[in-house]
Amino acid sequence: MTSHVPPPKTAARVSAHRHTDRPLHGILMIICSTAFLASSDAMAKYLSRTGMPSVEIAWIRFLVFVVILLPIVLAPASGNPMRSTRPLLQVFRGLGLLCSSIFFIMALGYLPIAEATATGFISPLFVTGLSVLFLGEKVGLRRWTATIAGLLGVLIIVRPGTAAFQPGTIFPIISALGWATALVLTRKISGADRAITTMAFSAITGFLLLSVIVPFYWIVPSWTQIALGVGIGVAATVGHWIVVLAFRYADASVLAPFSYVQLVWVTLIGFFLFGEVPDAVAFAGAAIIIASGVYTAHRERVRRAQVTAPAEPYPSA
Repeated sequence: MTSHVPPPKTAARVSAHRHTDRPLHGILMIICSTAFLASSDAMAKYLSRTGMPSVEIAWIRFLVFVVILLPIVLAPASGNPMRSTRPLLQVFRGLGLLCSSIFFIMALGYLPIAEATATGFISPLFVTGLSVLFLGEKVGLRRWTATIAGLLGVLIIVRPGTAAFQPGTIFPIISALGWATALVLTRKISGADRAITTMAFSAITGFLLLSVIVPFYWIVPSWTQIALGVGIGVAATVGHWIVVLAFRYADASVLAPFSYVQLVWVTLIGFFLFGEVPDAVAFAGAAIIIASGVYTAHRERVRRAQVTAPAEPYPSA
């Protein structure tokens, strides 16, 4: 893997945030974060059903993200969070995150929330392929096999060529690709910039671009829609920040499998709030995607143990 190597003091500071060996704390935090993220997705789905454009929902989400982050960015102790050693990569990472957000919200307007979430979990498999292309990583036969199995799981859910196929199923796949791009770019900038710099670039990049686009889709929201939009931004920001904290207590390969608890939450939410019940085929596809993702995380842990590589940070870190 080609990555920026931080100077000793920086490396020591980064390591201090990532290698506190308290995996149970990290696992509990990840599970807690999935509840916030599932709540954010549920509110986004509700807004999609009210007719609010996906771009407008995403704009409100990023606006809240910026508002929450602004006091931290402007605090004297933060220095200059916008000073980056790799600003172009930070911008592209922000674009990947923006792409992920918009297309997933679009998916919620067409698909059951559990089905969209399950399909979106293919992102670790995209990371495998992108890591080969952009990071020069070597991927063994077992990880490639897991990746192919995950793709088959997606095909089972999507069911192309059948009456059950919906064009909207492409949206969570594009969303997963955007998220995977953000992950890979995070690896490239790992140790080069501070956590607050990465978060600031993500928030501002998404907000500025959406601010240019949103006038073409704008509808005057009701107070209920505004409240839900703010709720989306708060829940998503809190959820992602809890994940940032979780990765201080355990490695990504340890915590990644527990992120699938989110699928349990969204399935329950989909049933009780929207009357959605995934069929047996969708459950089978989701099970294959989860199994391939868990195995990929296991192989990542084995690989890092062999090369004694440091843990990767969470994308928002």
